[in-house]
Amino acid sequence: MKENSYTELMKSGAMNRGKKNYVQDLYIEMLLSEILLKAEKEKLFVQINQALDERDEEAFMKLSSQYRELCKRFGT
Repeated sequence: MKENSYTELMKSGAMNRGKKNYVQDLYIEMLLSEILLKAEKEKLFVQINQALDERDEEAFMKLSSQYRELCKRFGT
């Protein structure tokens, strides 16, 4: 069995940590994007419902357009 030098072991460990950090950073970024998307959708839902309650057609059309654009941008 071949033994690795201390330097080789350190390089290998650093490379593996880099991969783990990349995946972890990617996961965190995806999680934050999902949270922001849900918050923005909820805000638009509240505003759309308010426009419907007030029978404000102009606001409803504007807000529903923003909602459709948000869904298109995030592919939902």
